[in-house]
Amino acid sequence: MISVAAALESLLALVSPLPSEEVALDEACGRVLAQSLRAGRDQPPFAASSMDGYALKAVEAELHTQFKIIGEAAAGHGFSGKVGAGQAVRIFTGAPVPEGADFVVIQEDVTRQGDLITIAHDPGDTPNIRPRGADFAEGTVLPAPRRLGSRDIALLAAMNHAVVPVTRRPEVAIISTGDELVLPGETPAPDQIIASNSFGLKAMLREMGCIARLLPIARDTRASLQSAFRLAQGADLILTIGGASVGDHDLVAGVAADLGMEQAFYKVAMRPGKPLMAGRMGAAAMIGLPGNPVSAMVCGHVFVAPVVARMQGLDPGAPRLRRATLAEALTQNGPRQHYMRAVVEDGRVTAFDRQDSSLLTILAQSNALLVRPPHDPPRAPGEMVDYLPI
Repeated sequence: MISVAAALESLLALVSPLPSEEVALDEACGRVLAQSLRAGRDQPPFAASSMDGYALKAVEAELHTQFKIIGEAAAGHGFSGKVGAGQAVRIFTGAPVPEGADFVVIQEDVTRQGDLITIAHDPGDTPNIRPRGADFAEGTVLPAPRRLGSRDIALLAAMNHAVVPVTRRPEVAIISTGDELVLPGETPAPDQIIASNSFGLKAMLREMGCIARLLPIARDTRASLQSAFRLAQGADLILTIGGASVGDHDLVAGVAADLGMEQAFYKVAMRPGKPLMAGRMGAAAMIGLPGNPVSAMVCGHVFVAPVVARMQGLDPGAPRLRRATLAEALTQNGPRQHYMRAVVEDGRVTAFDRQDSSLLTILAQSNALLVRPPHDPPRAPGEMVDYLPI
């Protein structure tokens, strides 16, 4: 067995960032920006009023002063003239501040009669003007790589980018194995169970921005497995679930080897997830995940997520572990790194009492994996421990 760190290092060596492609801005949310982009203009592109009111000269903005209105400025419709002494322009929020004006008196502070206004309340010192480039200046950079969220999309739109360079979505083929499996909605025989891991992993991969292909269940025959691997051709990453151990019905490693898989490692000193296998099959990386439901999902968080990040051009070594105060005592850990299903709330982490790798109900209630290093000593409440958010 190898350590979790060694396994992850080996896995990351199997993949590299995928090429980029250009997509329309409204299709870029959730994608990874492949190239830094610069703003094509200032934002705002002119000094703009932040209030409805009257634009005039700041030196004249005093109580009881009277002004003559010489025009109007609205958003998208600026005033082309120049504001002189004793003059004002009716202005609305977002409109360009006209030449000669450097102060906006809000409309609540004036009284108006015809084309004359009088400052009836103290206008204060705030000019109520957003300076040109107050948000960003032309040439401001949105750095890559980064996963684009809705806020980034709004910023790129304001920067005047209609097309965005993003990393190509990783295509992942998922192969569940085993005679005991049937699909959700089917009627299982007395000795069969519902396939759950593949659906959980597909959802996880889609959340990470992948194209996930759920292939037909491979039965415990070499022919069925060979057929499944043929269907996986063209994928960037192949995930198999189950069948990676050394039992009489565990055929994945042998069939994969016959098809040219170059194995990188087998078995990791962790729980759950010990029977993990990885290698390359032609142009695709392959990860053989354990069959137990929780084991497969935990390995998805610990190993698959960083591999996908590397393929998307992100830094898989970015800090993922966080720290929290232990709420309840823990006994000494064994020789394998333990990922305990846990709940983090208000800075305190509590591990569930039941940690069996078949308990999806416990995983569904968890929002963290409390990480215990090998041979970690007993831990008392109040100690700081590491956890991986899930």
